[in-house]
Amino acid sequence: MSDSLPERFSQLHPLPKKSRVFARGKLTLLPLVAATYFMVSGGPYGLEDVVRMAGYGGALAILLLTPLLWSAPAALMVSELSTAIPEEGGFYIWVQRGMGRFWGFQEVWLTLAGSIFEMALYPTLFVDYVGHFAPAITAGHRGVAIELALIVVCTLWNICGARAVGEGSVWMSALLLGPFVILTALAMAHWSAPVAAAHVGARGASTHFDILGGILIAMWNYMGWDNTSTIAEEVDRPSWTFPRTMLFGVLLVVVSYIIPIGTVARTGISPAGWSTGGWVDVGRLLGGEWLSIAIALGGAIGAIGTFNALMLSFSRLPLVMAQDGYLPRIFARTSSKTGMPWVAITACALCWAAALFLNFEHLVIMDVLLTGLSILLEFGALVGLRIREPNLARPYRVPGGIAGAVLLGIPPLGLMIAAVVRNRTETIGSTSSLAVGVVLIALGPVLYFVSRPRGTFVGRK
Repeated sequence: MSDSLPERFSQLHPLPKKSRVFARGKLTLLPLVAATYFMVSGGPYGLEDVVRMAGYGGALAILLLTPLLWSAPAALMVSELSTAIPEEGGFYIWVQRGMGRFWGFQEVWLTLAGSIFEMALYPTLFVDYVGHFAPAITAGHRGVAIELALIVVCTLWNICGARAVGEGSVWMSALLLGPFVILTALAMAHWSAPVAAAHVGARGASTHFDILGGILIAMWNYMGWDNTSTIAEEVDRPSWTFPRTMLFGVLLVVVSYIIPIGTVARTGISPAGWSTGGWVDVGRLLGGEWLSIAIALGGAIGAIGTFNALMLSFSRLPLVMAQDGYLPRIFARTSSKTGMPWVAITACALCWAAALFLNFEHLVIMDVLLTGLSILLEFGALVGLRIREPNLARPYRVPGGIAGAVLLGIPPLGLMIAAVVRNRTETIGSTSSLAVGVVLIALGPVLYFVSRPRGTFVGRK
Protein backbone atom coordinates (compact mmCIF):
# COMPACT_ATOMS: atom_id res chain seq x y z
CA MET A 1 0.00 0.00 0.00
CA SER A 2 1.30 3.44 -0.88
CA ASP A 3 0.39 4.85 2.52
CA SER A 4 2.08 2.09 4.55
CA LEU A 5 4.05 3.13 7.60
CA PRO A 6 7.48 2.18 6.15
CA GLU A 7 6.78 4.18 2.99
CA ARG A 8 5.55 7.22 4.95
CA PHE A 9 8.72 6.99 7.04
CA SER A 10 10.92 6.86 3.95
CA GLN A 11 9.21 9.99 2.60
CA LEU A 12 10.01 11.86 5.82
CA HIS A 13 13.50 10.36 6.09
CA PRO A 14 14.81 9.88 2.55
CA LEU A 15 17.78 7.56 2.51
CA PRO A 16 20.95 8.32 0.57
CA LYS A 17 21.15 7.13 -3.00
CA LYS A 18 24.73 6.16 -2.30
CA SER A 19 26.49 5.49 0.97
CA ARG A 20 28.66 8.24 2.37
CA VAL A 21 31.29 5.57 2.91
CA PHE A 22 33.00 4.11 -0.14
CA ALA A 23 31.84 0.62 -1.05
CA ARG A 24 35.37 -0.69 -1.57
CA GLY A 25 37.21 -2.43 1.24
CA LYS A 26 34.15 -3.76 3.05
CA LEU A 27 34.41 -5.94 6.15
CA THR A 28 33.96 -9.67 5.63
CA LEU A 29 33.08 -12.26 8.27
CA LEU A 30 36.45 -12.95 9.92
CA PRO A 31 37.55 -9.30 10.30
CA LEU A 32 34.09 -8.38 11.61
CA VAL A 33 34.19 -11.21 14.17
CA ALA A 34 37.64 -10.02 15.29
CA ALA A 35 36.49 -6.39 15.54
CA THR A 36 33.39 -7.50 17.46
CA TYR A 37 35.59 -9.48 19.85
CA PHE A 38 37.49 -6.31 20.73
CA MET A 39 34.33 -4.20 20.96
CA VAL A 40 32.89 -6.66 23.49
CA SER A 41 35.83 -8.29 25.20
CA GLY A 42 39.47 -7.56 24.42
CA GLY A 43 40.49 -10.81 26.13
CA PRO A 44 40.09 -12.36 29.60
CA TYR A 45 41.60 -9.27 31.22
CA GLY A 46 39.23 -7.75 33.77
CA LEU A 47 37.86 -11.09 34.97
CA GLU A 48 40.30 -11.35 37.88
CA ASP A 49 37.88 -9.70 40.31
CA VAL A 50 35.16 -12.17 39.31
CA VAL A 51 37.43 -15.01 40.48
CA ARG A 52 38.25 -13.20 43.71
CA MET A 53 34.62 -12.36 44.45
CA ALA A 54 33.06 -15.72 43.57
CA GLY A 55 35.84 -18.31 43.63
CA TYR A 56 36.61 -20.53 40.67
CA GLY A 57 33.34 -22.45 40.72
CA GLY A 58 31.25 -19.32 41.14
CA ALA A 59 33.23 -17.49 38.44
CA LEU A 60 32.68 -20.31 35.95
CA ALA A 61 28.95 -20.39 36.76
CA ILE A 62 28.69 -16.60 36.36
CA LEU A 63 30.60 -16.62 33.07
CA LEU A 64 28.25 -19.31 31.71
CA LEU A 65 25.02 -17.79 33.06
CA THR A 66 25.64 -14.12 32.20
CA PRO A 67 25.88 -14.63 28.42
CA LEU A 68 22.58 -16.52 28.50
CA LEU A 69 20.80 -13.63 30.24
CA TRP A 70 22.79 -10.69 28.83
CA SER A 71 24.77 -11.53 25.68
CA ALA A 72 22.41 -13.97 23.94
CA PRO A 73 19.37 -11.61 24.02
CA ALA A 74 21.51 -8.73 22.78
CA ALA A 75 23.07 -10.84 20.02
CA LEU A 76 19.64 -12.04 18.87
CA MET A 77 18.28 -8.49 18.87
CA VAL A 78 21.29 -7.19 16.92
CA SER A 79 21.02 -10.05 14.42
CA GLU A 80 17.41 -9.18 13.57
CA LEU A 81 17.74 -5.41 13.44
CA SER A 82 21.09 -5.24 11.66
CA THR A 83 19.88 -7.56 8.90
CA ALA A 84 16.51 -5.81 8.58
CA ILE A 85 17.99 -2.28 8.61
CA PRO A 86 21.65 -2.56 7.49
CA GLU A 87 22.30 1.20 7.50
CA GLU A 88 25.17 3.36 8.68
CA GLY A 89 24.36 4.52 12.19
CA GLY A 90 22.93 1.14 13.19
CA PHE A 91 21.20 1.31 16.54
CA TYR A 92 20.47 5.04 16.12
CA ILE A 93 18.42 4.25 13.01
CA TRP A 94 16.70 1.31 14.72
CA VAL A 95 15.53 3.38 17.68
CA GLN A 96 14.57 6.32 15.48
CA ARG A 97 12.38 4.18 13.26
CA GLY A 98 10.97 2.03 16.05
CA MET A 99 10.38 4.69 18.70
CA GLY A 100 10.68 8.11 17.07
CA ARG A 101 13.28 10.84 16.57
CA PHE A 102 13.38 11.90 20.22
CA TRP A 103 14.39 8.45 21.40
CA GLY A 104 16.82 8.04 18.53
CA PHE A 105 18.60 11.15 19.75
CA GLN A 106 18.66 9.84 23.31
CA GLU A 107 20.20 6.60 22.06
CA VAL A 108 23.12 8.48 20.53
CA TRP A 109 23.50 10.80 23.51
CA LEU A 110 23.65 7.93 26.00
CA THR A 111 26.19 6.08 23.85
CA LEU A 112 28.50 9.04 23.26
CA ALA A 113 28.26 10.25 26.86
CA GLY A 114 29.14 6.76 28.06
CA SER A 115 32.05 6.62 25.63
CA ILE A 116 33.75 9.53 27.41
CA PHE A 117 34.08 7.38 30.52
CA GLU A 118 34.86 4.14 28.71
CA MET A 119 37.32 5.28 26.05
CA ALA A 120 39.52 7.10 28.55
CA LEU A 121 40.14 3.74 30.20
CA TYR A 122 41.92 1.87 27.39
CA PRO A 123 44.95 4.13 26.81
CA THR A 124 45.49 4.06 30.59
CA LEU A 125 45.27 0.26 30.60
CA PHE A 126 47.80 0.13 27.76
CA VAL A 127 50.29 2.19 29.77
CA ASP A 128 49.63 0.10 32.89
CA TYR A 129 50.41 -3.16 31.10
CA VAL A 130 53.52 -1.74 29.42
CA GLY A 131 54.60 -0.54 32.86
CA HIS A 132 54.52 -4.14 34.13
CA PHE A 133 57.72 -4.98 32.25
CA ALA A 134 59.12 -1.54 31.38
CA PRO A 135 58.24 0.88 34.23
CA ALA A 136 60.91 3.40 33.20
CA ILE A 137 59.20 3.90 29.82
CA THR A 138 55.85 4.88 31.35
CA ALA A 139 57.09 6.87 34.37
CA GLY A 140 55.86 10.43 34.94
CA HIS A 141 54.61 12.45 31.98
CA ARG A 142 55.87 9.83 29.56
CA GLY A 143 52.84 7.71 30.39
CA VAL A 144 50.46 10.50 29.30
CA ALA A 145 52.51 11.06 26.14
CA ILE A 146 52.16 7.35 25.28
CA GLU A 147 48.41 7.51 25.88
CA LEU A 148 48.06 10.49 23.54
CA ALA A 149 50.28 8.80 20.94
CA LEU A 150 48.05 5.73 21.09
CA ILE A 151 44.98 7.87 20.35
CA VAL A 152 46.75 9.47 17.37
CA VAL A 153 47.75 6.05 15.96
CA CYS A 154 44.20 4.71 16.29
CA THR A 155 42.78 7.86 14.70
CA LEU A 156 45.01 7.47 11.63
CA TRP A 157 44.26 3.75 11.56
CA ASN A 158 40.51 4.43 11.49
CA ILE A 159 40.83 7.02 8.75
CA CYS A 160 42.39 4.26 6.63
CA GLY A 161 39.03 2.48 6.69
CA ALA A 162 36.89 -0.18 8.36
CA ARG A 163 38.66 -2.97 6.52
CA ALA A 164 42.03 -1.82 7.87
CA VAL A 165 40.63 -1.87 11.42
CA GLY A 166 39.02 -5.29 10.92
CA GLU A 167 42.09 -6.92 9.42
CA GLY A 168 44.26 -5.42 12.15
CA SER A 169 41.86 -6.87 14.71
CA VAL A 170 42.45 -10.37 13.30
CA TRP A 171 46.18 -10.44 13.92
CA MET A 172 45.85 -8.55 17.21
CA SER A 173 43.38 -11.22 18.39
CA ALA A 174 45.95 -13.91 17.61
CA LEU A 175 48.68 -12.03 19.50
CA LEU A 176 46.33 -11.38 22.41
CA LEU A 177 45.07 -14.95 22.80
CA GLY A 178 48.38 -16.70 22.06
CA PRO A 179 49.77 -16.33 25.62
CA PHE A 180 46.50 -17.69 27.05
CA VAL A 181 46.74 -20.77 24.85
CA ILE A 182 50.20 -21.39 26.32
CA LEU A 183 48.99 -20.62 29.85
CA THR A 184 46.11 -23.07 29.41
CA ALA A 185 48.48 -25.82 28.26
CA LEU A 186 50.83 -25.19 31.21
CA ALA A 187 47.89 -25.13 33.64
CA MET A 188 46.73 -28.52 32.36
CA ALA A 189 50.26 -29.86 32.84
CA HIS A 190 50.07 -28.82 36.52
CA TRP A 191 46.90 -30.81 37.19
CA SER A 192 48.91 -33.81 38.33
CA ALA A 193 51.29 -31.60 40.36
CA PRO A 194 49.26 -28.62 41.69
CA VAL A 195 50.90 -25.34 42.65
CA ALA A 196 50.00 -25.83 46.30
CA ALA A 197 48.67 -22.85 48.25
CA ALA A 198 50.05 -20.39 45.71
CA HIS A 199 48.53 -16.92 45.61
CA VAL A 200 48.39 -14.23 43.00
CA GLY A 201 47.92 -10.53 43.53
CA ALA A 202 47.81 -9.08 47.01
CA ARG A 203 48.62 -11.34 49.96
CA GLY A 204 46.01 -11.81 52.62
CA ALA A 205 43.15 -10.67 50.42
CA SER A 206 39.64 -11.14 51.73
CA THR A 207 37.84 -14.38 50.90
CA HIS A 208 34.40 -12.73 51.27
CA PHE A 209 32.15 -13.88 48.45
CA ASP A 210 30.28 -11.26 46.39
CA ILE A 211 28.33 -13.12 43.74
CA LEU A 212 26.34 -10.08 42.58
CA GLY A 213 29.53 -8.04 42.31
CA GLY A 214 31.01 -10.78 40.14
CA ILE A 215 27.92 -10.78 37.92
CA LEU A 216 28.19 -7.03 37.41
CA ILE A 217 31.82 -7.29 36.32
CA ALA A 218 30.84 -10.12 33.97
CA MET A 219 28.11 -7.90 32.50
CA TRP A 220 30.74 -5.27 31.70
CA ASN A 221 32.89 -7.94 30.05
CA TYR A 222 29.95 -9.17 27.95
CA MET A 223 28.69 -5.73 26.82
CA GLY A 224 28.91 -4.19 23.36
CA TRP A 225 27.27 -6.53 20.83
CA ASP A 226 25.39 -3.65 19.21
CA ASN A 227 28.51 -1.64 18.39
CA THR A 228 29.14 -3.30 15.03
CA SER A 229 25.75 -2.11 13.77
CA THR A 230 26.90 1.49 13.27
CA ILE A 231 29.14 0.42 10.35
CA ALA A 232 26.50 -1.73 8.63
CA GLU A 233 27.02 -0.11 5.21
CA GLU A 234 30.72 -0.99 5.44
CA VAL A 235 29.99 -4.71 5.91
CA ASP A 236 29.95 -7.17 3.01
CA ARG A 237 26.57 -8.95 2.68
CA PRO A 238 25.27 -7.70 6.05
CA SER A 239 22.17 -9.91 6.03
CA TRP A 240 24.42 -12.98 5.84
CA THR A 241 27.37 -11.68 7.85
CA PHE A 242 25.78 -10.16 10.97
CA PRO A 243 23.98 -13.27 12.36
CA ARG A 244 27.12 -15.36 11.89
CA THR A 245 29.24 -12.65 13.46
CA MET A 246 27.01 -12.66 16.54
CA LEU A 247 27.11 -16.46 16.80
CA PHE A 248 30.86 -16.84 16.38
CA GLY A 249 31.54 -13.74 18.48
CA VAL A 250 29.56 -15.01 21.47
CA LEU A 251 31.25 -18.42 21.24
CA LEU A 252 34.73 -16.87 20.99
CA VAL A 253 34.18 -14.58 23.98
CA VAL A 254 32.72 -17.32 26.19
CA VAL A 255 35.43 -19.83 25.30
CA SER A 256 38.25 -17.33 25.82
CA TYR A 257 36.85 -16.61 29.30
CA ILE A 258 35.91 -20.11 30.46
CA ILE A 259 38.88 -22.21 29.35
CA PRO A 260 41.73 -20.22 30.97
CA ILE A 261 39.89 -19.86 34.29
CA GLY A 262 38.70 -23.47 34.24
CA THR A 263 42.19 -24.86 33.70
CA VAL A 264 43.85 -22.57 36.26
CA ALA A 265 41.22 -23.67 38.80
CA ARG A 266 42.76 -27.17 38.79
CA THR A 267 46.33 -25.99 39.52
CA GLY A 268 45.89 -25.23 43.21
CA ILE A 269 46.43 -21.49 42.79
CA SER A 270 44.22 -19.79 45.38
CA PRO A 271 41.52 -17.44 44.06
CA ALA A 272 41.63 -15.32 47.25
CA GLY A 273 44.41 -13.00 46.12
CA TRP A 274 43.27 -12.39 42.54
CA SER A 275 42.95 -8.74 41.58
CA THR A 276 43.29 -6.57 38.47
CA GLY A 277 46.42 -7.68 36.63
CA GLY A 278 46.31 -11.12 38.24
CA TRP A 279 46.77 -12.93 34.91
CA VAL A 280 50.33 -11.60 34.81
CA ASP A 281 51.02 -13.20 38.20
CA VAL A 282 49.39 -16.49 37.14
CA GLY A 283 51.61 -16.54 34.06
CA ARG A 284 54.69 -16.02 36.23
CA LEU A 285 53.71 -18.90 38.53
CA LEU A 286 53.01 -21.34 35.72
CA GLY A 287 55.51 -20.37 33.03
CA GLY A 288 58.02 -17.98 34.49
CA GLU A 289 58.89 -14.38 33.73
CA TRP A 290 58.68 -14.79 29.97
CA LEU A 291 55.00 -15.81 30.11
CA SER A 292 54.11 -12.99 32.49
CA ILE A 293 55.67 -10.52 30.03
CA ALA A 294 53.78 -12.13 27.13
CA ILE A 295 50.48 -11.81 29.02
CA ALA A 296 51.25 -8.18 29.89
CA LEU A 297 51.98 -7.49 26.23
CA GLY A 298 48.69 -9.19 25.39
CA GLY A 299 46.92 -6.80 27.76
CA ALA A 300 48.52 -3.85 25.99
CA ILE A 301 47.44 -5.26 22.62
CA GLY A 302 43.92 -5.79 23.97
CA ALA A 303 43.73 -2.15 25.04
CA ILE A 304 44.83 -0.96 21.58
CA GLY A 305 42.47 -3.32 19.78
CA THR A 306 39.48 -2.38 21.91
CA PHE A 307 40.07 1.37 21.60
CA ASN A 308 40.61 1.05 17.85
CA ALA A 309 37.49 -1.06 17.25
CA LEU A 310 35.26 1.11 19.43
CA MET A 311 36.50 4.24 17.66
CA LEU A 312 35.34 2.62 14.42
CA SER A 313 31.87 2.18 15.92
CA PHE A 314 31.36 5.39 17.91
CA SER A 315 32.73 7.74 15.24
CA ARG A 316 29.87 6.89 12.87
CA LEU A 317 27.35 8.45 15.25
CA PRO A 318 28.43 12.10 14.74
CA LEU A 319 28.42 11.36 10.99
CA VAL A 320 24.77 10.28 10.86
CA MET A 321 23.72 12.95 13.36
CA ALA A 322 25.22 15.59 11.08
CA GLN A 323 23.43 14.04 8.09
CA ASP A 324 20.17 14.34 10.04
CA GLY A 325 20.85 17.97 10.94
CA TYR A 326 21.51 17.59 14.67
CA LEU A 327 25.18 18.49 14.31
CA PRO A 328 26.95 20.92 11.94
CA ARG A 329 27.37 19.50 8.45
CA ILE A 330 31.15 19.53 8.82
CA PHE A 331 30.87 16.33 10.86
CA ALA A 332 29.52 14.58 7.75
CA ARG A 333 32.65 15.29 5.72
CA THR A 334 34.48 12.24 4.42
CA SER A 335 37.94 11.62 3.03
CA SER A 336 38.17 11.76 -0.75
CA LYS A 337 40.65 8.84 -0.68
CA THR A 338 39.12 6.42 1.81
CA GLY A 339 35.54 7.64 2.20
CA MET A 340 35.98 7.70 5.97
CA PRO A 341 34.29 10.41 8.13
CA TRP A 342 37.60 11.94 9.15
CA VAL A 343 36.06 14.97 10.89
CA ALA A 344 33.84 12.80 13.11
CA ILE A 345 36.75 10.45 13.85
CA THR A 346 39.05 13.33 14.77
CA ALA A 347 36.41 15.07 16.92
CA CYS A 348 35.79 11.86 18.90
CA ALA A 349 39.54 11.36 19.37
CA LEU A 350 39.94 14.90 20.75
CA CYS A 351 37.11 14.39 23.26
CA TRP A 352 38.56 11.09 24.47
CA ALA A 353 42.03 12.59 24.72
CA ALA A 354 40.67 15.38 26.93
CA ALA A 355 39.01 12.76 29.16
CA LEU A 356 42.42 11.22 29.91
CA PHE A 357 43.03 14.01 32.39
CA LEU A 358 39.87 13.24 34.37
CA ASN A 359 40.20 10.96 37.36
CA PHE A 360 37.55 8.26 37.16
CA GLU A 361 38.24 5.68 39.84
CA HIS A 362 34.90 3.90 39.63
CA LEU A 363 33.12 3.52 36.31
CA VAL A 364 30.76 0.59 36.76
CA ILE A 365 27.63 2.57 37.56
CA MET A 366 28.27 4.98 34.68
CA ASP A 367 28.58 2.11 32.21
CA VAL A 368 25.46 0.45 33.57
CA LEU A 369 23.34 3.59 33.52
CA LEU A 370 24.41 5.02 30.17
CA THR A 371 25.30 1.98 28.08
CA GLY A 372 22.67 -0.20 29.77
CA LEU A 373 19.88 2.30 29.08
CA SER A 374 20.95 2.62 25.45
CA ILE A 375 20.75 -1.17 25.08
CA LEU A 376 17.27 -1.20 26.63
CA LEU A 377 16.18 1.40 24.06
CA GLU A 378 17.34 -0.99 21.35
CA PHE A 379 15.16 -3.73 22.79
CA GLY A 380 12.36 -1.14 22.76
CA ALA A 381 13.07 -0.53 19.08
CA LEU A 382 12.81 -4.27 18.41
CA VAL A 383 9.29 -4.21 19.86
CA GLY A 384 8.40 -0.89 18.24
CA LEU A 385 9.41 -2.08 14.78
CA ARG A 386 7.33 -5.24 15.20
CA ILE A 387 4.35 -2.93 15.75
CA ARG A 388 5.09 -0.05 13.38
CA GLU A 389 6.62 -2.02 10.51
CA PRO A 390 5.23 -5.57 10.68
CA ASN A 391 5.97 -6.16 6.99
CA LEU A 392 9.61 -5.07 7.19
CA ALA A 393 11.79 -7.71 5.53
CA ARG A 394 13.68 -9.52 8.29
CA PRO A 395 16.26 -11.97 6.88
CA TYR A 396 16.86 -13.10 10.44
CA ARG A 397 13.92 -12.96 12.85
CA VAL A 398 13.70 -13.58 16.58
CA PRO A 399 10.75 -15.98 17.00
CA GLY A 400 7.64 -15.18 19.00
CA GLY A 401 6.16 -12.09 17.40
CA ILE A 402 5.65 -9.01 19.59
CA ALA A 403 5.51 -11.10 22.77
CA GLY A 404 8.81 -12.78 21.89
CA ALA A 405 10.45 -9.38 21.37
CA VAL A 406 9.17 -8.17 24.74
CA LEU A 407 10.32 -11.30 26.58
CA LEU A 408 13.78 -11.05 25.01
CA GLY A 409 14.44 -7.76 26.79
CA ILE A 410 13.35 -8.87 30.28
CA PRO A 411 16.60 -10.62 31.39
CA PRO A 412 18.83 -7.64 30.45
CA LEU A 413 16.39 -5.31 32.23
CA GLY A 414 16.55 -7.42 35.37
CA LEU A 415 20.36 -7.49 35.35
CA MET A 416 20.54 -3.74 34.83
CA ILE A 417 18.24 -3.08 37.81
CA ALA A 418 20.42 -5.37 39.94
CA ALA A 419 23.51 -3.47 38.76
CA VAL A 420 22.08 -0.09 39.74
CA VAL A 421 21.03 -1.38 43.18
CA ARG A 422 24.41 -3.03 43.75
CA ASN A 423 26.50 0.02 42.80
CA ARG A 424 24.25 2.89 43.84
CA THR A 425 26.79 4.09 46.45
CA GLU A 426 29.73 4.25 44.01
CA THR A 427 31.40 7.66 43.76
CA ILE A 428 33.49 9.73 41.39
CA GLY A 429 35.69 11.59 43.82
CA SER A 430 33.27 12.88 46.44
CA THR A 431 30.27 12.89 44.07
CA SER A 432 27.79 10.07 43.72
CA SER A 433 28.27 8.24 40.41
CA LEU A 434 24.54 7.59 40.31
CA ALA A 435 23.84 11.34 40.62
CA VAL A 436 26.31 12.13 37.83
CA GLY A 437 24.68 9.50 35.66
CA VAL A 438 21.18 10.89 36.30
CA VAL A 439 22.34 14.40 35.39
CA LEU A 440 23.86 13.15 32.12
CA ILE A 441 20.68 11.25 31.29
CA ALA A 442 18.59 14.38 31.99
CA LEU A 443 20.78 16.43 29.65
CA GLY A 444 19.65 14.29 26.72
CA PRO A 445 16.15 15.78 26.33
CA VAL A 446 17.53 19.30 26.80
CA LEU A 447 20.11 18.81 24.06
CA TYR A 448 17.49 17.32 21.77
CA PHE A 449 15.26 20.41 21.90
CA VAL A 450 18.28 22.71 21.54
CA SER A 451 19.88 20.92 18.60
CA ARG A 452 16.97 19.42 16.69
CA PRO A 453 16.62 20.64 13.08
CA ARG A 454 14.24 23.53 12.60
CA GLY A 455 11.43 23.16 10.10
CA THR A 456 10.83 19.95 8.18
CA PHE A 457 12.99 17.03 9.19
CA VAL A 458 14.49 15.75 5.96
CA GLY A 459 16.84 13.04 7.20
CA ARG A 460 20.13 12.00 5.64
CA LYS A 461 20.88 13.06 2.09
